[in-house]
Amino acid sequence: MTVSRFRTLALRSAAALLPLCLLAAADPPPDRPGPNDIVAAAPPSAWVKIAPEDLLVMDLAPDAKGRARRVVIQLIAAPISEPWVANIRKLAAAHWWDGLAIVRVQDNYVVQWGDPDGEDTARARPLPKGVAPLVDQGSPHRNGYVADLPNHEGPGPLGEFRSPPPVLGPDSYVRNPHFYKSWPMANGLRARTGAVAGVPPTYDAWPVHCYGMVGVGRNLSPDMGSGAELYTVIGHAPRHLDRNIALVGRVVEGIEHLSSLPRGTGALGFYETPEERTVIRSVRLATELPEAERPRLEYLDSLSESFAAYAKARANRQDAFFNIPAGAADICNIPIPIRKITQ
Repeated sequence: MTVSRFRTLALRSAAALLPLCLLAAADPPPDRPGPNDIVAAAPPSAWVKIAPEDLLVMDLAPDAKGRARRVVIQLIAAPISEPWVANIRKLAAAHWWDGLAIVRVQDNYVVQWGDPDGEDTARARPLPKGVAPLVDQGSPHRNGYVADLPNHEGPGPLGEFRSPPPVLGPDSYVRNPHFYKSWPMANGLRARTGAVAGVPPTYDAWPVHCYGMVGVGRNLSPDMGSGAELYTVIGHAPRHLDRNIALVGRVVEGIEHLSSLPRGTGALGFYETPEERTVIRSVRLATELPEAERPRLEYLDSLSESFAAYAKARANRQDAFFNIPAGAADICNIPIPIRKITQ
Protein backbone atom coordinates (compact mmCIF):
# COMPACT_ATOMS: atom_id res chain seq x y z
CA MET A 1 0.00 0.00 0.00
CA THR A 2 1.37 3.41 -0.95
CA VAL A 3 1.82 6.15 1.64
CA SER A 4 -0.77 8.34 -0.05
CA ARG A 5 -3.27 5.47 -0.18
CA PHE A 6 -2.68 4.72 3.51
CA ARG A 7 -3.22 8.38 4.42
CA THR A 8 -6.47 8.47 2.45
CA LEU A 9 -7.81 5.42 4.27
CA ALA A 10 -6.66 6.80 7.61
CA LEU A 11 -8.45 10.08 6.99
CA ARG A 12 -11.64 8.24 6.02
CA SER A 13 -11.44 6.12 9.16
CA ALA A 14 -10.91 9.20 11.31
CA ALA A 15 -13.89 10.90 9.70
CA ALA A 16 -16.06 7.94 10.67
CA LEU A 17 -15.38 8.72 14.31
CA LEU A 18 -16.59 12.33 14.18
CA PRO A 19 -19.64 13.22 16.26
CA LEU A 20 -22.96 12.63 14.57
CA CYS A 21 -23.85 16.30 14.66
CA LEU A 22 -20.70 17.19 12.70
CA LEU A 23 -21.34 14.52 10.11
CA ALA A 24 -24.92 15.63 9.68
CA ALA A 25 -23.90 19.23 9.16
CA ALA A 26 -20.98 18.63 6.80
CA ASP A 27 -21.82 15.63 4.62
CA PRO A 28 -24.63 14.97 2.14
CA PRO A 29 -26.65 11.77 2.75
CA PRO A 30 -24.64 8.78 1.48
CA ASP A 31 -26.00 6.43 -1.17
CA ARG A 32 -25.71 3.51 1.26
CA PRO A 33 -26.38 4.96 4.72
CA GLY A 34 -24.71 3.37 7.70
CA PRO A 35 -26.15 3.18 11.21
CA ASN A 36 -24.78 6.60 12.20
CA ASP A 37 -26.28 8.21 9.10
CA ILE A 38 -29.69 6.74 9.93
CA VAL A 39 -29.51 7.97 13.54
CA ALA A 40 -28.46 11.44 12.43
CA ALA A 41 -31.44 11.61 10.05
CA ALA A 42 -34.01 10.32 12.57
CA PRO A 43 -36.88 12.82 12.98
CA PRO A 44 -37.61 14.44 16.36
CA SER A 45 -40.66 12.19 16.74
CA ALA A 46 -38.37 9.13 16.90
CA TRP A 47 -36.64 10.36 20.07
CA VAL A 48 -37.82 9.98 23.67
CA LYS A 49 -36.67 12.35 26.40
CA ILE A 50 -35.31 10.69 29.55
CA ALA A 51 -37.19 12.06 32.56
CA PRO A 52 -34.91 13.60 35.22
CA GLU A 53 -36.43 11.34 37.87
CA ASP A 54 -35.01 8.38 35.92
CA LEU A 55 -31.44 9.71 35.84
CA LEU A 56 -28.88 8.95 38.53
CA VAL A 57 -25.93 11.38 38.51
CA MET A 58 -22.69 10.13 40.06
CA ASP A 59 -19.82 12.60 40.50
CA LEU A 60 -16.42 11.07 41.14
CA ALA A 61 -13.39 12.81 42.60
CA PRO A 62 -11.53 14.78 39.89
CA ASP A 63 -8.85 12.94 37.93
CA ALA A 64 -5.09 13.51 38.33
CA LYS A 65 -5.32 16.65 36.14
CA GLY A 66 -8.19 18.10 38.17
CA ARG A 67 -10.85 17.37 35.55
CA ALA A 68 -14.38 16.62 36.69
CA ARG A 69 -15.72 13.11 36.22
CA ARG A 70 -19.49 12.69 35.98
CA VAL A 71 -21.29 9.43 35.23
CA VAL A 72 -25.01 9.48 34.34
CA ILE A 73 -27.14 6.35 34.71
CA GLN A 74 -30.64 5.84 33.33
CA LEU A 75 -32.77 3.68 35.62
CA ILE A 76 -34.53 0.81 33.88
CA ALA A 77 -38.18 1.06 32.83
CA ALA A 78 -40.95 -0.31 35.04
CA PRO A 79 -41.93 -3.03 35.72
CA ILE A 80 -38.41 -4.42 35.30
CA SER A 81 -36.39 -4.89 38.53
CA GLU A 82 -38.80 -2.64 40.44
CA PRO A 83 -37.80 -3.61 44.03
CA TRP A 84 -34.14 -2.77 43.43
CA VAL A 85 -34.90 0.43 41.54
CA ALA A 86 -37.10 1.55 44.45
CA ASN A 87 -34.18 0.91 46.83
CA ILE A 88 -31.78 2.83 44.61
CA ARG A 89 -34.08 5.85 44.64
CA LYS A 90 -34.12 5.74 48.45
CA LEU A 91 -30.33 5.34 48.61
CA ALA A 92 -29.82 8.34 46.33
CA ALA A 93 -32.33 10.44 48.29
CA ALA A 94 -30.40 9.61 51.49
CA HIS A 95 -27.09 10.55 49.80
CA TRP A 96 -25.91 7.13 50.92
CA TRP A 97 -23.11 6.74 48.37
CA ASP A 98 -21.45 10.08 49.17
CA GLY A 99 -17.86 9.48 50.28
CA LEU A 100 -17.85 5.81 49.31
CA ALA A 101 -15.76 4.49 46.43
CA ILE A 102 -15.13 2.49 43.30
CA VAL A 103 -13.99 -0.78 44.85
CA ARG A 104 -13.43 -3.07 41.88
CA VAL A 105 -12.29 -2.82 38.26
CA GLN A 106 -11.92 -6.17 36.52
CA ASP A 107 -10.58 -6.05 32.98
CA ASN A 108 -13.09 -6.94 30.24
CA TYR A 109 -15.78 -7.44 32.86
CA VAL A 110 -17.13 -4.90 35.36
CA VAL A 111 -16.54 -1.78 37.45
CA GLN A 112 -18.17 -2.00 40.89
CA TRP A 113 -18.87 0.66 43.50
CA GLY A 114 -20.30 0.90 47.00
CA ASP A 115 -19.13 0.57 50.58
CA PRO A 116 -15.51 -0.71 50.86
CA ASP A 117 -16.41 -1.99 54.35
CA GLY A 118 -19.68 -3.54 53.25
CA GLU A 119 -18.58 -7.07 54.19
CA ASP A 120 -17.64 -5.99 57.74
CA THR A 121 -20.83 -5.78 59.79
CA ALA A 122 -19.08 -3.71 62.45
CA ARG A 123 -17.82 -1.06 60.03
CA ALA A 124 -20.36 -1.14 57.20
CA ARG A 125 -22.39 2.00 56.57
CA PRO A 126 -25.99 1.39 57.71
CA LEU A 127 -28.59 1.27 54.95
CA PRO A 128 -31.32 3.94 54.98
CA LYS A 129 -34.66 3.16 56.52
CA GLY A 130 -36.78 1.05 54.21
CA VAL A 131 -33.81 -0.40 52.28
CA ALA A 132 -32.86 -4.03 52.79
CA PRO A 133 -31.38 -6.83 50.68
CA LEU A 134 -33.91 -8.88 48.78
CA VAL A 135 -34.10 -12.61 49.50
CA ASP A 136 -34.28 -15.42 46.95
CA GLN A 137 -37.87 -16.66 46.53
CA GLY A 138 -36.98 -19.80 44.61
CA SER A 139 -37.55 -18.86 40.96
CA PRO A 140 -36.35 -16.08 38.62
CA HIS A 141 -39.92 -14.83 38.12
CA ARG A 142 -40.79 -14.67 41.82
CA ASN A 143 -37.36 -13.18 42.53
CA GLY A 144 -37.99 -10.27 40.20
CA TYR A 145 -35.21 -11.16 37.74
CA VAL A 146 -37.93 -11.90 35.16
CA ALA A 147 -40.62 -9.32 34.47
CA ASP A 148 -44.19 -9.74 33.25
CA LEU A 149 -44.48 -7.40 30.25
CA PRO A 150 -47.43 -6.45 28.04
CA ASN A 151 -47.26 -8.12 24.64
CA HIS A 152 -49.07 -5.77 22.31
CA GLU A 153 -48.14 -7.97 19.34
CA GLY A 154 -50.17 -10.81 20.85
CA PRO A 155 -49.20 -14.49 20.69
CA GLY A 156 -48.89 -16.29 17.37
CA PRO A 157 -51.42 -18.89 16.16
CA LEU A 158 -49.71 -21.62 18.20
CA GLY A 159 -49.25 -19.45 21.28
CA GLU A 160 -45.69 -18.64 20.31
CA PHE A 161 -44.06 -15.39 21.33
CA ARG A 162 -44.06 -12.62 18.74
CA SER A 163 -41.48 -10.01 19.65
CA PRO A 164 -42.05 -6.29 19.13
CA PRO A 165 -40.25 -4.81 16.13
CA PRO A 166 -37.53 -4.88 15.05
CA VAL A 167 -37.50 -8.68 14.93
CA LEU A 168 -34.08 -10.18 15.71
CA GLY A 169 -32.95 -13.74 15.15
CA PRO A 170 -32.20 -16.19 17.99
CA ASP A 171 -28.80 -15.98 19.63
CA SER A 172 -26.68 -18.40 21.65
CA TYR A 173 -28.68 -17.70 24.80
CA VAL A 174 -32.35 -17.25 23.88
CA ARG A 175 -34.86 -17.66 21.09
CA ASN A 176 -36.25 -14.15 21.26
CA PRO A 177 -33.87 -11.27 21.92
CA HIS A 178 -35.76 -8.01 21.52
CA PHE A 179 -36.22 -4.48 22.83
CA TYR A 180 -38.79 -3.22 25.32
CA LYS A 181 -39.01 0.56 25.56
CA SER A 182 -35.49 0.64 24.08
CA TRP A 183 -34.05 -1.75 26.70
CA PRO A 184 -32.32 -4.94 25.50
CA MET A 185 -34.40 -7.91 26.64
CA ALA A 186 -34.61 -11.66 26.19
CA ASN A 187 -37.40 -14.21 26.14
CA GLY A 188 -37.22 -17.95 25.68
CA LEU A 189 -40.78 -18.85 26.61
CA ARG A 190 -44.11 -18.96 24.84
CA ALA A 191 -46.46 -16.01 25.10
CA ARG A 192 -49.57 -16.39 27.20
CA THR A 193 -52.95 -14.81 26.67
CA GLY A 194 -54.43 -12.48 29.26
CA ALA A 195 -56.68 -14.43 31.62
CA VAL A 196 -59.34 -11.72 31.73
CA ALA A 197 -61.24 -10.41 28.75
CA GLY A 198 -59.86 -7.06 27.69
CA VAL A 199 -56.50 -7.64 29.36
CA PRO A 200 -53.65 -7.56 26.80
CA PRO A 201 -51.48 -10.65 26.41
CA THR A 202 -48.35 -10.75 28.53
CA TYR A 203 -45.01 -12.49 28.39
CA ASP A 204 -42.02 -13.15 30.61
CA ALA A 205 -38.77 -11.37 29.74
CA TRP A 206 -35.54 -10.27 31.36
CA PRO A 207 -32.92 -7.58 30.64
CA VAL A 208 -29.56 -8.67 29.29
CA HIS A 209 -26.00 -7.81 30.24
CA CYS A 210 -24.81 -5.59 27.39
CA TYR A 211 -21.95 -3.10 27.61
CA GLY A 212 -22.79 -0.27 29.99
CA MET A 213 -25.69 -2.04 31.72
CA VAL A 214 -25.80 -1.52 35.48
CA GLY A 215 -26.47 -4.40 37.87
CA VAL A 216 -26.82 -5.10 41.59
CA GLY A 217 -23.93 -6.74 43.41
CA ARG A 218 -24.89 -9.59 45.72
CA ASN A 219 -23.47 -12.43 47.77
CA LEU A 220 -24.37 -16.10 47.36
CA SER A 221 -28.03 -17.10 47.30
CA PRO A 222 -30.39 -16.50 49.03
CA ASP A 223 -28.99 -12.94 49.06
CA MET A 224 -30.14 -10.92 46.04
CA GLY A 225 -28.60 -7.57 46.93
CA SER A 226 -30.22 -4.32 47.94
CA GLY A 227 -28.96 -1.97 45.24
CA ALA A 228 -26.31 -0.45 47.50
CA GLU A 229 -23.54 -2.28 45.62
CA LEU A 230 -23.72 -1.58 41.89
CA TYR A 231 -21.59 -2.47 38.89
CA THR A 232 -21.47 -1.70 35.18
CA VAL A 233 -20.28 -3.88 32.32
CA ILE A 234 -17.06 -2.65 30.67
CA GLY A 235 -16.26 -5.64 28.50
CA HIS A 236 -17.70 -8.39 26.37
CA ALA A 237 -21.35 -8.93 27.29
CA PRO A 238 -21.46 -11.44 30.21
CA ARG A 239 -24.82 -12.89 29.21
CA HIS A 240 -24.32 -15.87 31.54
CA LEU A 241 -25.25 -13.46 34.35
CA ASP A 242 -28.74 -12.85 32.91
CA ARG A 243 -31.49 -13.91 35.36
CA ASN A 244 -28.84 -14.43 38.04
CA ILE A 245 -28.42 -10.77 39.00
CA ALA A 246 -30.82 -7.84 38.84
CA LEU A 247 -30.15 -5.27 36.13
CA VAL A 248 -31.35 -1.80 37.08
CA GLY A 249 -30.14 0.62 34.42
CA ARG A 250 -27.41 1.63 32.00
CA VAL A 251 -24.69 4.24 31.81
CA VAL A 252 -25.82 6.85 29.29
CA GLU A 253 -23.00 9.35 29.75
CA GLY A 254 -19.48 9.27 31.16
CA ILE A 255 -18.70 5.57 31.02
CA GLU A 256 -15.16 6.50 29.97
CA HIS A 257 -14.59 7.66 33.54
CA LEU A 258 -15.19 4.08 34.69
CA SER A 259 -13.79 1.95 31.87
CA SER A 260 -10.45 3.81 31.92
CA LEU A 261 -9.78 3.31 35.64
CA PRO A 262 -6.73 1.26 36.68
CA ARG A 263 -7.51 -2.43 36.99
CA GLY A 264 -7.62 -3.86 40.49
CA THR A 265 -4.76 -6.16 41.45
CA GLY A 266 -6.69 -8.25 43.97
CA ALA A 267 -8.92 -11.24 43.33
CA LEU A 268 -11.70 -10.49 40.82
CA GLY A 269 -10.22 -7.03 40.26
CA PHE A 270 -10.90 -5.65 43.73
CA TYR A 271 -8.59 -2.90 44.93
CA GLU A 272 -6.36 -3.99 47.77
CA THR A 273 -5.67 -0.61 49.37
CA PRO A 274 -7.77 2.54 49.98
CA GLU A 275 -5.29 4.59 47.93
CA GLU A 276 -6.20 2.66 44.79
CA ARG A 277 -9.89 3.47 45.02
CA THR A 278 -11.67 6.36 43.35
CA VAL A 279 -13.82 8.34 45.76
CA ILE A 280 -17.48 9.00 44.97
CA ARG A 281 -18.19 12.66 45.69
CA SER A 282 -21.96 12.36 45.36
CA VAL A 283 -24.82 10.42 43.80
CA ARG A 284 -28.10 12.24 43.18
CA LEU A 285 -31.27 11.76 41.24
CA ALA A 286 -31.27 14.49 38.61
CA THR A 287 -34.40 15.96 40.18
CA GLU A 288 -32.24 17.03 43.16
CA LEU A 289 -29.94 19.10 40.97
CA PRO A 290 -30.68 22.68 39.94
CA GLU A 291 -32.59 22.57 36.69
CA ALA A 292 -29.71 24.17 34.76
CA GLU A 293 -27.35 21.38 35.90
CA ARG A 294 -29.59 18.42 35.06
CA PRO A 295 -28.47 16.18 32.20
CA ARG A 296 -30.80 16.56 29.22
CA LEU A 297 -30.73 13.36 27.20
CA GLU A 298 -32.97 11.41 24.85
CA TYR A 299 -32.90 7.94 23.30
CA LEU A 300 -34.05 6.54 19.97
CA ASP A 301 -37.41 4.81 20.35
CA SER A 302 -37.03 1.11 19.58
CA LEU A 303 -40.55 1.09 18.07
CA SER A 304 -39.71 3.84 15.56
CA GLU A 305 -39.06 3.28 11.88
CA SER A 306 -35.68 4.93 12.34
CA PHE A 307 -34.65 2.36 14.95
CA ALA A 308 -35.77 -0.52 12.74
CA ALA A 309 -33.62 0.86 9.91
CA TYR A 310 -30.73 1.41 12.33
CA ALA A 311 -30.93 -2.18 13.64
CA LYS A 312 -31.06 -3.53 10.11
CA ALA A 313 -28.04 -1.45 9.14
CA ARG A 314 -26.11 -2.73 12.17
CA ALA A 315 -26.70 -6.27 10.91
CA ASN A 316 -26.07 -5.51 7.25
CA ARG A 317 -23.37 -2.89 6.99
CA GLN A 318 -23.47 -1.35 3.51
CA ASP A 319 -21.46 1.80 4.21
CA ALA A 320 -18.22 2.35 2.31
CA PHE A 321 -15.81 0.65 4.73
CA PHE A 322 -17.56 -2.74 4.65
CA ASN A 323 -17.14 -5.32 1.91
CA ILE A 324 -19.07 -8.26 3.39
CA PRO A 325 -22.20 -7.63 5.48
CA ALA A 326 -22.49 -9.91 8.51
CA GLY A 327 -26.19 -10.56 7.92
CA ALA A 328 -27.00 -10.52 11.63
CA ALA A 329 -26.28 -8.62 14.83
CA ASP A 330 -26.24 -9.73 18.44
CA ILE A 331 -28.64 -7.63 20.52
CA CYS A 332 -25.68 -6.19 22.41
CA ASN A 333 -24.23 -5.04 19.09
CA ILE A 334 -27.28 -2.83 18.56
CA PRO A 335 -26.61 -0.21 21.26
CA ILE A 336 -29.44 2.22 21.86
CA PRO A 337 -28.52 5.63 20.39
CA ILE A 338 -28.56 8.30 23.11
CA ARG A 339 -27.84 11.99 22.55
CA LYS A 340 -27.87 15.30 24.38
CA ILE A 341 -30.86 17.56 23.89
CA THR A 342 -29.48 20.79 22.50
CA GLN A 343 -32.65 22.85 22.15
